[in-house]
Amino acid sequence: MNNKLATITNLFEGKEIRSVWDAEKEDYYFSVVDVIGALTESERARKYWNDIKRDLKNEGSELSEKIGQLKMKSKKDGKNYLTDVLDTKGIFRLIESVPSPKAEPFKLWLAQLGSERIDEVFDPEKAIKRAIDYYRKRGYDDKWIEARLKAILDRNKLTDIWKSGGITKDFEYGILTNEIYKEWSGMSAQEYKSFKGIRKENLRDNMTEIEIALSDLGEMTTRHLAQKEKPIGLSENRKVAKRGGSVAKKTKEFYEEVTGLDAISMNNSLNYQYLDEEKLIEK
Repeated sequence: MNNKLATITNLFEGKEIRSVWDAEKEDYYFSVVDVIGALTESERARKYWNDIKRDLKNEGSELSEKIGQLKMKSKKDGKNYLTDVLDTKGIFRLIESVPSPKAEPFKLWLAQLGSERIDEVFDPEKAIKRAIDYYRKRGYDDKWIEARLKAILDRNKLTDIWKSGGITKDFEYGILTNEIYKEWSGMSAQEYKSFKGIRKENLRDNMTEIEIALSDLGEMTTRHLAQKEKPIGLSENRKVAKRGGSVAKKTKEFYEEVTGLDAISMNNSLNYQYLDEEKLIEK
């Protein structure tokens, strides 16, 4: 099992960057002092950071408003102390503001990413090719990739239907999606991801064939019902989403009855695993 995870922590040449996963927001919060220490190689990283933080506040930087505090285990005595943290986006913005030669490779990398995204705005096919290359590198075959891209299109058809029914906010889309998932699987999307041991990864990318089929069936049925009945608002659409999920639930139950197999699996497609620091500490 390869435990290396391609996140910020792996960009610092083996430097330990403490982080906390926020399951609700699906994002990491990183220790700012650790990042500053890795970028500057300063023995007084905390003072270095305090100087930068003061400058950010004096300049009225929006980044200073994003700084939070979480308890993290100290590298010195193993005790937990409140530590300044930033989310992933905030850390990248911080890197851009640090005047250090060690920060230059990160700035060039971020500039390259920005350039690629601009190119994709003018030529969307590049984004599609990038996604295909990503899936191939992860070991998915072309047949799976073709089905995955089709599922994305079908998902967009569903969100378009929801939009025509007065659904406009991201959290509303999340609520309706959860209604479908909870009805057939018994879990919200976030609970399903936790069950599979994944975090920021896409849930569909880590499903088995039968799980994908049930997810598609639930969403497709919801779309067809919404097209026919034209529900308006969150309340009406939630009822339709639940009915769509119930069709997938009945199919799931029939599949399990006939095959004697569980339709829902803990398996994922990761080549690494997450370690629960709190459980390790207790152990």
